[in-house]
Amino acid sequence: MRRPKGIKTKKAVAKRFRITARGKVMRSRAGKRHLLQSKGPKRRRSLGTSKLVDATDTYRILQNLPFSH
Repeated sequence: MRRPKGIKTKKAVAKRFRITARGKVMRSRAGKRHLLQSKGPKRRRSLGTSKLVDATDTYRILQNLPFSH
């Protein structure tokens, strides 16, 4: 099937979010770029994990990723 003309993936959104096999949207946590020495080990570990995007934002994200779902 040919790709429809005019529909493009927003690359900025594609770099920030992942779609799971069941269609949920995952995001990475903010705060793990710098100033890590002042943050505790438990906090740093939790910042490395992914988190689900809130349901109110999921629709807008999926609109910008037309070929992911």
